[in-house]
Amino acid sequence: MDHLIDAVGGSLDPSSLVGAALLGALTFALASVVVMLIRAGARRVGQHLSDVTALQFVSAFAQLLTYLIGFVLYAHLIPELRALGTALLAGVSAVSVVVGLAAQNTLGNLIAGFSLVLYRQIRVGDTIRLASPLGVISATVEVISLGFTVLRDDSKHEVIVPNNVMMSSTIIHVGRVPD
Repeated sequence: MDHLIDAVGGSLDPSSLVGAALLGALTFALASVVVMLIRAGARRVGQHLSDVTALQFVSAFAQLLTYLIGFVLYAHLIPELRALGTALLAGVSAVSVVVGLAAQNTLGNLIAGFSLVLYRQIRVGDTIRLASPLGVISATVEVISLGFTVLRDDSKHEVIVPNNVMMSSTIIHVGRVPD
């Protein structure tokens, strides 16, 4: 029995290539199981809600965080990655400024998406009027995602609007979906 424990324990040594690969696979598998549980829980809760927009938003965010936490834990277990992470941490501040400036619109859409979901000015199924470059359009809200809102106009055309435009525009509610 002791030989079996030594064999298994030795193969999970994070300083060896085999151990690092096995720990990576184990970490990914564990994160995947947690993500499946999050999805199943969201589906179960969604059956009891009339508007699942916020639930889908939170579910997607939780799934992303799960994989991110799994990667950080894996990187902490592997000594070579821990040293690399320390070296990269020194340059993160300069990189974050560059990425922040480059992704300013994307980050603005993300924050606006959080605001749309939290404040619930519009909901999936609402009919609204919105100013566009072509004039005022009347459309029904189909999807509110992290970066954009999908509308369907009276001509059945799909209109994709960045969330920061939705937050900064004057919106007229024509028809509201009941709570």
